[in-house]
Amino acid sequence: MRKLCLIFLLMPAQWVLAQHAEDVISKLKAKLVSVQSYEAKGQLKTDVAFLKIPISSVRIQYQFPDKFSIKKDGGISVLPKGGIRVNMNSLMTEAHTALDAGRIQWKGIDLAVYKLLPLAENSDIVLTTLYVDDKQMVIRKAITTTKENGTYEMEMEYGKYAKWGLPDKAVMIFNTKDYKLPKGITFEYDAGIAQKPKDPKQLSKKGRIEIVYSSYDINKPIGKSSL
Repeated sequence: MRKLCLIFLLMPAQWVLAQHAEDVISKLKAKLVSVQSYEAKGQLKTDVAFLKIPISSVRIQYQFPDKFSIKKDGGISVLPKGGIRVNMNSLMTEAHTALDAGRIQWKGIDLAVYKLLPLAENSDIVLTTLYVDDKQMVIRKAITTTKENGTYEMEMEYGKYAKWGLPDKAVMIFNTKDYKLPKGITFEYDAGIAQKPKDPKQLSKKGRIEIVYSSYDINKPIGKSSL
């Protein structure tokens, strides 16, 4: 009888937490969805065993809900469907259930933690954990586990574009041994398409891709041929 009473006492608290999680995620989504398109300029830096690419000036384009490209003179980096997602906008468009997972301190910032479980059975995403600055209502960090490309992390820093939920800097970290080309990111330059090394030591390293944004042109028309 006591156990039954305890269950009934805990149920309202769990419902409140679940509702709060959905409310926060809805606010985040509303901010991100307010950006229907953008064209940005920035610097791309990679530290990946199978991508020998120098620091490059790039143009980044996004069109709601999931069109995203990174372009450079003489080459192009493409993020096809089903691969790693560098922008949070497309990640938040999938239908999901949100769960409250408490709070943590990260880099001196108090963050709320939420776990997103996709509702679609055919989704490549298994689980996404968001670390949310609920004062500025921005995502500071995200860890996503996928069926095809293992687990990868995104870390974001914000400045003058925070009101749009757009970062000044985005860093992606992933396990190269779990990563499959060309399912995710492929970089095509004059030297050709990147290939994975055969050395197991290189494959055991963490890959890192960093984009530092210098400017955004938000909600301006983008030609379909550009993406």
